[in-house]
Amino acid sequence: MPLLMIDLDNTLVDRDAAFRDAASEFLAAHGLPGDDLAWLMSVDASGYTSRQAIAEAMTERYGGNVPADAVGTFLDRGAADRVTLSEPTRDALTKAVAAGWTCVIVTNGRVVQQELKIRNTGLDAIVHGWVISESAGHKKPAPEIFHAAAAEVGASLHSSWVVGDSAQADIRGATGIDARSVWVSNGRPWTEPTFRPTHIAVDAASAIHHVIGAPDTTAR
Repeated sequence: MPLLMIDLDNTLVDRDAAFRDAASEFLAAHGLPGDDLAWLMSVDASGYTSRQAIAEAMTERYGGNVPADAVGTFLDRGAADRVTLSEPTRDALTKAVAAGWTCVIVTNGRVVQQELKIRNTGLDAIVHGWVISESAGHKKPAPEIFHAAAAEVGASLHSSWVVGDSAQADIRGATGIDARSVWVSNGRPWTEPTFRPTHIAVDAASAIHHVIGAPDTTAR
């Protein structure tokens, strides 16, 4: 069966929206300025800042105004508890599986957070497996994590596709394993001059529909 490797955060689920909601609630619960929401979103950088770095930045900014355990709980569960899987994305992924695709989530991040998202949204009941960078020992765009994803489900990288919202992690990663790719733009323009995705889609559902409708060929 052909292999589809798909990103989790801001691809299958709107991780930024979930983090924004959790951050707003955190600020309100501790009597902190609502204007700090923009600062927290900037520090978080769509999940690419490490947990330790965010915790240190929050501790420095808020000092003794916020208990240390509250910061830890917010960072561990805040966004993970709030992510949802949209019906169009669920339907597209279900159709991909029904059409014979082996679907594997390939995500950077910590196991506790990413598995919570996968299970809470019901993705665990749809996809064939997942690989998380913390347990894999490699982060996208390293080829090793994609090889681990293929091994997880006993599939081949030959004629595989990668779908994701990150130019560097997902599309550069696909280029490194000679896979075809769809960049989920979420309305952004493509700006990388040295490499390009095979296709650009506005959201994950459109990206998945493109993959399952594409010709079965290794041409990129």
